[in-house]
Amino acid sequence: MYDRILVPTDGSSEVERAFEYAFDLARAHGASIHALYVVNAAGYSGLPMETAWEGISDALHDDGTEAVSRVEGLAPPEVPVETDILEGSPSRVIVDEASRRGCDLVVMGTHGRGGIDRLLLGSVTERVVRRAPVPVLTIQVGPRGEGGRPETSSQVTIE
Repeated sequence: MYDRILVPTDGSSEVERAFEYAFDLARAHGASIHALYVVNAAGYSGLPMETAWEGISDALHDDGTEAVSRVEGLAPPEVPVETDILEGSPSRVIVDEASRRGCDLVVMGTHGRGGIDRLLLGSVTERVVRRAPVPVLTIQVGPRGEGGRPETSSQVTIE
């Protein structure tokens, strides 16, 4: 059913929960994982001109290298993993990569923000769900409450 699974990462440790699901699916279907980190350069466009973009860019790429290396390190030996670090709008790059790489599924974490946080911060996951050419499995990765369940109860609704 699945041959290629795209797993975007933001480098946070919480997202490792989404990797676990992706690895289990890859193992069950004999699929490969494509781990993707997107450097959101647009978020830093308002910095003063005297700020050295090269230094910021290098730091962001270093974060990306660390994030995709974590995915490789967590992967079971029988699950092949490829990695990429790209620049652009995260949701747009994720959707484009899913198409370009012929992925069958995107597995990504959602922090489950609601209310004003969601309004102000937006949701990369929601934009991917709305635009992706393939199914998107969203995994709640927010802080865990009692019994290991996420503290929030928000859900992504797929229309």
